[in-house]
Amino acid sequence: KTLKMEKIKVNYKHNNSIAQIILDDGKGNVLDHIMMEELQALLNSYKTNSALKLITFEGAGKHFSFGASVEEHRKEAAAAMLRSFHQLFYTLRDLSIPTVAKISGQCLGGGLELALMCNQMFADKTAKLGQPEVVLGVFPPPASILLPEKIGLSRAEDLLITGRTISAEEGKTFGLLNLLFEDKAELESGTNAWIEQYIVPKSAVALRYAVRAVRSKFN
Repeated sequence: KTLKMEKIKVNYKHNNSIAQIILDDGKGNVLDHIMMEELQALLNSYKTNSALKLITFEGAGKHFSFGASVEEHRKEAAAAMLRSFHQLFYTLRDLSIPTVAKISGQCLGGGLELALMCNQMFADKTAKLGQPEVVLGVFPPPASILLPEKIGLSRAEDLLITGRTISAEEGKTFGLLNLLFEDKAELESGTNAWIEQYIVPKSAVALRYAVRAVRSKFN
């Protein structure tokens, strides 16, 4: 069965062992309910795919994602939006397939939370990272758990309380970004080289055990 997708694209590489998921709404790749439902359906389909060794996430165009839809933060829509968003995280956790976020441009709010859920975060120097939810009078539940784990409490509190956006260089200094590249072309080629060196030679089963073990505290 082919999934109908309006706002995401997916490519498969290395004998279908690598899934490249591209957020693509033609603008800022906003994580609205349509995009989240499509991501959820795609990830659900991976529950029975034992051959997958890696999932990568990226944004089409200049930006990774402007974040979750501001309109869907409205009181009547917020609960459903949060449920959908949190289900994505639970599904990624339970799949235990290694994940990489490839970040260019704006990676904010829910967009950064999706990247944070990944095991590795790679970026180019155009990347801008932030959790501006506090400016809207709300807070980001997944980031509040994941950021302290990734970069320590002091730096996490800085980002979560100020809502400020940091540069790719500061993200690398914080330990938020694993690899930093000059531009999007180098991000692409560098990620491909990393995949060929560290992922392709390994067994899908061994990779999942490694992810599950290192993330056991999230269960």
